[in-house]
Amino acid sequence: MELNFKEIFTAFMILFAVIDIVGNIPIIIDLRKKVGHIQSEKASIIAGIILISFLFLGKSILNLIGIDVSSFAVAGAFILFFIALEMILGITLYKEDDSSPMTASVFPLAFPLIAGPGSLTTLLSLRAEFNIQNIIVAVILNVIVIYIVLKTSKRIERIIGPNGISIVRKVFGVILLAIAVKLFAHNIKVLFA
Repeated sequence: MELNFKEIFTAFMILFAVIDIVGNIPIIIDLRKKVGHIQSEKASIIAGIILISFLFLGKSILNLIGIDVSSFAVAGAFILFFIALEMILGITLYKEDDSSPMTASVFPLAFPLIAGPGSLTTLLSLRAEFNIQNIIVAVILNVIVIYIVLKTSKRIERIIGPNGISIVRKVFGVILLAIAVKLFAHNIKVLFA
C-alpha cells in the first residue's frame, strides 16, 4: 500500500473545490445565526463517515442497479460542470431547502452541503482514476479543513470579506471546470473503447 502524494493532492484539491467549504461560509454563518451554535465536530465527522462509506459502498450500489463506474463518472463530470458554472457565474442552478434549525449540524450541513450529490459523485469518479488509499487520505484532509473552517467561519469572513470569498469561489470554479472536462474526456473514451 503505497501513498502517492500527487494523487492525494489532486484528489484533495478536487474534493476541496467540489465541497466549496470556503464558498459556503455565508451559508454557514446564516445557519449559525438561525441556530445559535453549530456542532463543528459532529458535522465534520458525519460528513467524513458519509464520504468514506460511499467511497466503499458506492460501486456496489451502482452494480446493484446495473451502472458501471465510467458511466457514473461521466454523469459526475456533468454535475461538476454545473457546480463549476454556479461558482464562476455566481448563479444558483439548484439549491436544497433549509430544514429545521434543530438538526443543522447534520442537515443541511453534513448532508447535503458537505457530503452532497457533487462530492459523492466526485468520489466515485476519483475511484475510477486513483488508488483508494490516496482518496481516503484526501477525504480525511478535507474533513480536517472543513472542521477548521466551521470552527473559524466568523473570523474567516471578517478577514477575507465578501469580495475575497467571491474571488476564491471563482478561482476554484475555473479549476473545477477544467477537472470536469478532463473527467468527461477520460471516461467517455473508456465507455466507447
